[in-house]
Amino acid sequence: MRAETQATIETIRKSLKLLAQRLDWDTAPHRLEEMNAMIEDGDLWSDPARAQKLMRDRQKLSDAVGTYKLIDTGLKDNIDLIELGEAEGDTEIVTEAEASLKSLAELAAQKELEALLNGEADGNDTFLEINAGAGGTESADWASMLARMYVRWAEKKGYDVELQSETPGEEAGIRSAAYKISGPNAYGWLKSESGVHRLVRISPYDSAARRHTSFSSVWVYPVVDDNIEITIPDNEIRIDTYRSSGAGGQHVNTTDSAVRITHLPTGIVVTSSEKSQHQNRANAMAALKARLYQMELDKRNAEINAQHAAKGDAGWGNQIRSYVLHPYQMVKDLRTAHETSDTQGVLDGNLDAFMAATLAQDVAGKSRAEANSDD
Repeated sequence: MRAETQATIETIRKSLKLLAQRLDWDTAPHRLEEMNAMIEDGDLWSDPARAQKLMRDRQKLSDAVGTYKLIDTGLKDNIDLIELGEAEGDTEIVTEAEASLKSLAELAAQKELEALLNGEADGNDTFLEINAGAGGTESADWASMLARMYVRWAEKKGYDVELQSETPGEEAGIRSAAYKISGPNAYGWLKSESGVHRLVRISPYDSAARRHTSFSSVWVYPVVDDNIEITIPDNEIRIDTYRSSGAGGQHVNTTDSAVRITHLPTGIVVTSSEKSQHQNRANAMAALKARLYQMELDKRNAEINAQHAAKGDAGWGNQIRSYVLHPYQMVKDLRTAHETSDTQGVLDGNLDAFMAATLAQDVAGKSRAEANSDD
């Protein structure tokens, strides 16, 4: 068997080992049988919320079990075919089996990444906020570049992107923007992006063509699932309406339709500036509930989510990633040391490798913490 083929087989085996660990393979078939039995209970739908959650959990487990079996069986079958082909001198069978193994390795790698997304809210849709740091036009332009980057990333994933509010910069770019991004595991992928992002480049706004450093912050929190109760007493919020800024001219928004909600106990402020004040209230309340839910998740997972709980200023000492466009091309994550020289690709939304590295690091950290707690 060729060394390259043997390496592919070992890669698939490693992925299978991780999938088995994340799935708790020894108990997974039994858990699936229990769920199937619960679904057949005629009284299940007397509690629609519980029934829907059970159906989602059952489908997720069923898909995971099916995928594990598919990869495991495919690996064994193709190894047998290669050994048979080599024994009989049938190079066509060997070539086909090797090609199948490569495809299987790609599938295993994809499922290995998805297996990292098993947090409480990882499957939820997400809110994403971008805020320019100090630095005027430079930071506002950087914030708009980040917004474009995340929209491109979401579109490549097939996610729906809804701009909920935006404050333009004085000369260019944006001072802030808030998006709702909807799709499978949207929060699970994007949660690793919370933090301060640093840009180094020759400024297009500097007539002397000097190098500038700019900062913008990105904060991500999950859309609260319908099954999660978040109660906010009326006396804990202040709702203000104001005139949202528009592009000017005859189509400028002249009504006080934008909504700002302040959560008094925490100081959290959320805004929405669509055309309908009623919709803005609903959007802002949804965002506030998501922020409060994120705070609760942070408390439960303090070791892993410390960067979400302690935001800090958008400036030196708080950045999670650097994007250097001059004097060399490099994007480097300061948490995982993952880096690439394909800066344009990253700014065009090729972020999966950075997200995967952070997810893997978080899972490893959680495993160490659990092991230490058992000692």
